Amino acid sequence: MSDSDTILSALADGVLSLTLNRPDKLNSFNEEMHLALRAGFERAHKDADVRAVLLTGAGRGFSAGQDLGDRDPRKGTPDLGHTIETFYNPLLRLIRSLEKPVVCAVNGVAAGAGANIAFACDITLAARSARFIQAFAKIGLVPDSGGTWNLPRLVGEARAKALALTAEPLDAETAANWGLIWRAIDDDKLMDEAKALAIRLAAGPTKGLGLTKRAIQAAATNSLDEQLDLERDLQREAGHSADYAEGVTAFLEKRKPEFKGQ
Repeated sequence: MSDSDTILSALADGVLSLTLNRPDKLNSFNEEMHLALRAGFERAHKDADVRAVLLTGAGRGFSAGQDLGDRDPRKGTPDLGHTIETFYNPLLRLIRSLEKPVVCAVNGVAAGAGANIAFACDITLAARSARFIQAFAKIGLVPDSGGTWNLPRLVGEARAKALALTAEPLDAETAANWGLIWRAIDDDKLMDEAKALAIRLAAGPTKGLGLTKRAIQAAATNSLDEQLDLERDLQREAGHSADYAEGVTAFLEKRKPEFKGQ
């Protein structure tokens, strides 16, 4: 794990909590924070004690996206493609390929890459005061961090184009109604609900939950026949798991199951 204080990391009840921690910069990403957050998700991949991840931000915002001071064109033309390939794309791939639930609690503004990272998580909750902004249009850039892939799939081409081209803020209630996030929560209840959800998922049959995540993500590009075959294969794998055996045994014995994520 990185020892950077730009990401606060804590493991409890099977949940690895990762908190973006540059509140004075609205948790905008610099290279140090990128590497620290990547280290957190790499730990989640490797550490069997991590059963779920909870991602949130410190202070009054979730993330304003890239720290533009680190990519100032007045100091020379930056290679933003290199930035994406080196930092954002590896992070998105780690989030999407992690076969454990990732809960995101958006506690304030989520702009640019900050918004699209939130949309890439498995279950995203947002404070009612939160706003999602595809801020790229304000500075002549293209949505990244999976934005051009996720947005049209979640809300359709018309809304995706309008969000990306106008950079108008989208409130949390509308984001929930449109299917961009799971739920809008009263500000003072957000973290309690997000933590409770993450703990509940971590205590669940995370082997099967991870396979479910893989199947749903594959559906975006699979044909029906390919998806049916994938369901067959993943169900076979799930059926051989200790979690399945425990779940059925507990049901038949009328007791609470004790899943191990195996």
